[in-house]
Order: sequence, then structure tokens, then C-alpha cells
Amino acid sequence: MLDPNRWMRDARRTLARLPSLRMTRIPDAPALPVRDPWPGDPARGAALLKGELELAGSTGVLRPGQFDTLAGSVLLRAYAHGFVWLRDLRALGTDAARMRARALVQEWMAGAGNTELAERPDVAGARIAAWLGHYDFFAASADDGFRQRLMARLVGDARGLAAALPTEELDARALTALKGLIAAAVALPEHAAFLTRALRVLPQEIARQVLADGCHAERSPAQLLAALQDLTEIRALLQAAQVAPPSPLTGAIERMAPALRGLRHGDGGLALFNGSKEDGASLIDLALSQAGRAGRPMTALPEGGFHRLQAGRSVLIVDCGAPAPPKLDRFAHAGTLSFELSIGRDRMIVNVGAAPAAGAEWRDATRATAAHSTLVIADTSSSELRADGLGRRPEQVEAQHQEANGAHWLEASHDGYLRPFGATHRRRLYMSESGEDIRGEDAVEAAAPQPFSVRFHLHPDVDASVQQDGEAVLLRVPSGSGWRLRADGARLGLEESIYLGGPTPRRTEQVVLTGYQDGPQQVKWAITKVG
Repeated sequence: MLDPNRWMRDARRTLARLPSLRMTRIPDAPALPVRDPWPGDPARGAALLKGELELAGSTGVLRPGQFDTLAGSVLLRAYAHGFVWLRDLRALGTDAARMRARALVQEWMAGAGNTELAERPDVAGARIAAWLGHYDFFAASADDGFRQRLMARLVGDARGLAAALPTEELDARALTALKGLIAAAVALPEHAAFLTRALRVLPQEIARQVLADGCHAERSPAQLLAALQDLTEIRALLQAAQVAPPSPLTGAIERMAPALRGLRHGDGGLALFNGSKEDGASLIDLALSQAGRAGRPMTALPEGGFHRLQAGRSVLIVDCGAPAPPKLDRFAHAGTLSFELSIGRDRMIVNVGAAPAAGAEWRDATRATAAHSTLVIADTSSSELRADGLGRRPEQVEAQHQEANGAHWLEASHDGYLRPFGATHRRRLYMSESGEDIRGEDAVEAAAPQPFSVRFHLHPDVDASVQQDGEAVLLRVPSGSGWRLRADGARLGLEESIYLGGPTPRRTEQVVLTGYQDGPQQVKWAITKVG
């Protein structure tokens, strides 16, 4: 059935690009400078000179003459057409990097950019902001013909983007689209309609995406960081144009900053939930400084569904929320009730991480429940994994978090296994006031016994060994402290695992507690400091 709203958007975009409508003179250069505030990676810039484009651990070939044949996932190809990687060439800063940037932009304008993906609103928005933010780097010293073609394409893309709003993408990509249109409005002040259109749509997108507790609606720390970056850029652009930021924008940034702090480990990186990787602590610090107003991390994010248990040097972050709803679940993992634990700057227990730009097999493997530090029934994920999000999923996820005298208690449950097995997973966690005694209980509540296991994926820097009696695993973190993980009601073993939370895949191990199907449907475990 034809969607009338989509038909109208497509019609507006087509009309916006008709030559007869381009009555305004194309400017020779941006009227006001637009600055890209985020650091690039010179190593990735050097790889780009070799024709290698890297995103989230996946690599594609991007060389002059091959732009229109770029292979890889949709995420990687969208990244290529969005030109955010220009900041990596800028960070490299050589004449060769400048000329490579110019050559790739030139090729893109000559025809490689004439694809539906390149015109998707979020991709166009990212590209507009990237071209304007790096204009001085790759375009200011170019010949007149190049600059005229560039400015003409910028105006055309901005017209098409204005006509496409509000976008069909209801997730964080809509904020990127708005950022691009506002960047065009600032750089091209004669096109006042761009800003009018963007400011009309911005409040409704913020209301849809930024929850009351500051979490992003996708329930992904990585998407929360990306959305905060986009919104702080939008605020800076409006201030540069001497336009007062609307109050929903200011309020959203103020809520998001403490939420992001609550989803960081002791090393400053992100917790690995729903498509997130560690990301650089320095980038997160910069995003928070751009947001302003330093504050304490949130310990409970009820709308986002995350809880932070912190005592002494220990930080334990738990996913206690229902998965993001359809159209917001593109990065959703089946990791309900999983947790991560760090000691000081050392990550100890983790989730496997994510491979959002990889092929479907790797992407789904990292999204499965077994790739998370939680309970798994019959090797089945608690949510059904689909290419565009989730199918079957937990509908009731409940959590109660109490704190007294520095100690924490958390009780949570989810019904993601109700339909396939008639079962509910209940998890209880306790952290002492010193942070050196962490206890848990995982139970399967079902009419019939179910085969289950509880997994604790270890960070690759953790040294693990099973003690001689087979009743416990000794864990030693890089700072030197030792911890013992023991369990009651399950067989304890040490198995291979993989870690995709950092820049490159790394081998690691996982502690697996295998329940006795004919015995109690619960296992008690404890992680305590040794010595």
C-alpha cells in the first residue's frame, strides 16, 4: 500500500532538486565558517591514503576511481557517503591527505553520489556538515570550478534535505539530518527557509528520542553519545548564527550528560550494550565538556532501563530495561539483565561488544544473549534477532534498586523466555559498601525444568584460572588485584570467548555456570576480592 506521507516527501524532494527552482545565486563560498569540533584519527587518515575505510572494526576499499563500487554493509557504505571520515584526513594534515580528500569529493560529485543511499536524509546531513566543517581543509585552496560545483551540490543537497523532513528514520539518524540542515542554514544565510524548517522539526525529534532520564530511545550508550554530539553541535551552530537555542534543545543536553556519565566504566569508556563499543575516553570527555555543567553520574536511569551500582573502586552497570521499540531497535541486542563490572580502570566482566558494520553472521553473533553476561535458556536468545531489529522480545522487565549505607541491592526479572519456554528469568544482585563483595542469584521460574547457563565474559586483559578443586575461578586484573568467582548450584567451567569492544577483535575467556536440569532452577554466585 502506498504511504501518502512518504509519497509527499519524495515529491517535495524531487521538486526541490528541479533546476527551474534554483533561482538563488550559488555563493562562491560559505558566508560563515562552520567548524567540525571532533578530533580525527591520523592512523585512520593514513589508512585512507592506502584506500582503506574503517568503521567499527570493519574495513572497505575507498580509492579514487572506485567510490561507486564500494562494497560492504549498508552502515559502512552510508558512512562513506557521509564523509565524516574527512576529519581523519584532516588529523593527518599532510598535502597528500588534502589532495585525497579533494579527489574523493570530486569523484563523488561527478556521479558516485547519485544513489538512493547517498540521498538518505541522515547521510546527506552528515555530508553537508562534514563538507562545511572541513571546507578550509580540502576546498578553500581548490580552483574556482571545484568550489562552484561543491557549493552548488551543497545547496541542492540542503534543499532536498529540507523537503525530506521529518525523516522516516525515527532514531538518532534524524538528529544528524537536522544538524546538516542547520549547518547549511548557518553557512548559507540567504537560505533562511532551511533554518525555519529545521527549527520546526527539532523539538518533536528531541521529544521522541531523548527520554526523561536523559537516555536515548535506542537504549544504546553509543547512540546516546552520538546524539549528544549532534545536539551540542546544533546548539553551537545556532549560537554562531546568533539564534537562541530552543528550550527543548537546552533541556535535552542537560539531561543527557549525566546519563552518559552513568554509562561509563572506570576507564572512561562506554558500557557495551546494544551496539556499543568502548569508544575513546577522550572523545567522551570532549562531548561532556561541550555539553557543559559537570555533574555526578546517574545511578538509576528508569526510562532507559539501566542501573549503576558503584561502591569503593567497583562499578557494576546492569541492563534492566525492555528492548527499544520497533523502528528504534536497529542496534538492539538480546542482552536483557546482562551486566558489566569494572574495578578502578580495569574492566573485569564484560559483554562481547558489537560488530554493527560487519556481515550478518558476525553482527548477529554479537547480538545473541550468549554474547552477554547473563542467563541463557537452551542456547536461545531472550529476543528474536532480525536484520532490521528484534522480533519476539521481553515485554515485562521489572527492576527494584535499593541503596543503604553505601551497599546496593538490585532485583530484576524479564519474560523474554515466556513464549518459547514458559519461563521467567529473575536476577538478584548485591554489592557491599566496599565494592569488594558482589553476590548474585539467577533463577529460572518455569513449570518444567529448563536447561540453562549463566555466562560471565571476561575482558581480554583479565587473567583467569580454575582453582584445583574446580569450585572457583581466580581472576586477576592488570592493576594486580585478585578476585575469586565461585558458584553454588551449577557446574563451573572456563571456555573461549572473543571481545569486540575495542578497536580490534581479541581472544578472551568466559566463565560458564551450567545449571543442573534435574536440580534446582537457580544458581548462586559470588565475586569477592582476594587478600
